[in-house]
Amino acid sequence: MDFPFDLNSVFPERISVLDHNLCAARKAHGRPEAQNQTATVIDELGKASAKAQTLPAPITSAAKLQANKHYLYLLKDGERNGGRGVAVGYLKVGYKKLFLLDQRGAHVETEPLCVLDFYVTESLQRHGYGLELFHFMLEHKKVEPEQMAYDRPSSKFLAFLEKHFELKHSVPQVNNFVVFEGFFRNRSGAPSSPVTDQGMYGFFGPVEKSASKKARGRDQTVFTNGERGCERGAEGPPMALHPLHGRSSISSSGGILPVLSLPERGLVPQPHSSSSTSHSSTPGRQLQDKTHQLSGFGCQKQPLQSPCEQQKPRALNSRTAARVEASAQ
Repeated sequence: MDFPFDLNSVFPERISVLDHNLCAARKAHGRPEAQNQTATVIDELGKASAKAQTLPAPITSAAKLQANKHYLYLLKDGERNGGRGVAVGYLKVGYKKLFLLDQRGAHVETEPLCVLDFYVTESLQRHGYGLELFHFMLEHKKVEPEQMAYDRPSSKFLAFLEKHFELKHSVPQVNNFVVFEGFFRNRSGAPSSPVTDQGMYGFFGPVEKSASKKARGRDQTVFTNGERGCERGAEGPPMALHPLHGRSSISSSGGILPVLSLPERGLVPQPHSSSSTSHSSTPGRQLQDKTHQLSGFGCQKQPLQSPCEQQKPRALNSRTAARVEASAQ
């Protein structure tokens, strides 16, 4: 592609490396005319590239190059066009933060050097210019072709990579970038979510092994009013009271916390217990109208008789016997 001005004065080297400054030569810094001519070349080549790829709008322009941290390698042939030179093509690269999938389908967060646009003028294709551009970029960036990602490569570009660099086995991705099998070799990606031996990952960090045991211990609380959580429901065994020498024990399944003895908890045995046991209870322990016993089915409650109600029949019998004895005398 030729222009009405001398390209050799704007681009002194065969391959010029351009960035956001749009200056290929040091002496061109601060010269508006040189920057305008550079912008014109980039814009015209960008339009030709978009047309060749049937894109709705150019993806390469001087304004885009100034707004991003990209690098554009521009190749010229200084002997053509009567010694004024022609623009052969360009290769644009830049670093992109990508989330990719490796061969196992694991997510990898990386920021590789990406080929963003590659174009050689149609009339100068198949002359080795494209390979010359690509080799120059690889040496300048000190990178291998399989270590790069390629943004929406055309079928011609994929054939170019396979022919010259033997890149033909790509790893499928969910975005527009193409990477090949060698991309993930010796490359550290983002670590996957940590998983504990229980297969869980807590909201604030890994779940401890003893977390389930601690929770189970909290669920087995025994309350002071004679009740406990019936976590087993109707399938659980009934809680039996067995008074023995002023103390009782509660049968429970394995893993239940130790239960206090009967007198210490304030429970009163059934009327079948010995009188010595009932008389040994203190007055404060005789107010048991609120005490309940677990039945054998579910968690229903049955009121226990208070000691006052248990001793009433015996007290009445003793008074009647005293009156009969007095009248007989």
